[in-house]
Amino acid sequence: MAATDFKDYYAILGVSKTADADEIKRSFRKLARKYHPDVNPNNKKAEAKFKEVSEAYEVLSDQDKRTKYDQFGQYWEQADKAGASGFGGPGGFGGPGGGAPGVDFGAYGSFEDFVNELLGRMGGGGASSAGRGARSNYGYQQPGSPSGFDTSGFGSSGFGFDPRTAARTSRSAGKTVGRSPFDQEAALKLTLSEAFHGTQKRFSIGGESVAVRIPAGVKAGSKIRLKGKGAANPQTQQRGDVYLTVELTPHNFFKLDGDKLTCEVPIAPDEAVLGAKVSVPTPEGSVTVSVPAGIKSGQSLRLKGKGWPKKKSGEKTDLLVKVVITPPKDLSEQEKSLYEQIQANRSSDPRSAIANIKL
Repeated sequence: MAATDFKDYYAILGVSKTADADEIKRSFRKLARKYHPDVNPNNKKAEAKFKEVSEAYEVLSDQDKRTKYDQFGQYWEQADKAGASGFGGPGGFGGPGGGAPGVDFGAYGSFEDFVNELLGRMGGGGASSAGRGARSNYGYQQPGSPSGFDTSGFGSSGFGFDPRTAARTSRSAGKTVGRSPFDQEAALKLTLSEAFHGTQKRFSIGGESVAVRIPAGVKAGSKIRLKGKGAANPQTQQRGDVYLTVELTPHNFFKLDGDKLTCEVPIAPDEAVLGAKVSVPTPEGSVTVSVPAGIKSGQSLRLKGKGWPKKKSGEKTDLLVKVVITPPKDLSEQEKSLYEQIQANRSSDPRSAIANIKL
């Protein structure tokens, strides 16, 4: 077998031979996103690279396969089938000493001769035919190998898939327990009204129409899982999941800060001084709120049960109403005269408490 036939799976994934499972997974996810056929349509080189990366990950992500690969190189699969798993220990084949229990390596002129006989035992063709088989059979692919990859699992068309986002999320998702390298992520933009009331969205994923129910009370950063709608594993054809990350478009009045729904309500100076009953919008309609006399600008009033819905209980949080004292821009002559009288007869100094402050 020509030395150039050997595939260095570590080099293909761009990791060292001492890389741990998480590092291998992160590197694979990054490369798989980069060369995925959906991201590179009609690009044969990218498709071939994707298959190569998938093949490397299939071996290095499996501890047993990786151990045999480290021991036997490109012959790990044949050695495994021939029951040669004991060759890799101390003093075994591929390790210090070069020998193995029950195997007389002195009977072989070279490692190539040993492999030829090993392949011959598997195929029953003898040493000479095995030698030819070693050359012709390298490049063997298991059923369901990357050549059968189904590119229709997650298309960029109709779903807003952003490979740059996917690459970023794959790095963080690699640390998440239970996540598959064939899972995919996409942003799901909702209005505040849709997130508050709940809604249903329909997407096209790889030509398949998928209805997604959005529960009431989702927040920015919430994830919605679409099971079995992700990319296909090129070896098993089993599909990963799609995770939709909720993004909320800004509202012109309400703001959601964690679990807190907030808003700002302007009041006139006389309402702040004397107190008043004002109409305040809530997500489900306006309510009348009593503003206490002497309230300061920036203070908040709490409207119990008028805030954001809790997904589990269905109850709602409180709505925090920030009061903003807003002086009128255009005064009538009468209003201006009255304000001048108030100013001339005011008995208190609002800045008396800071009169003597200095450094």
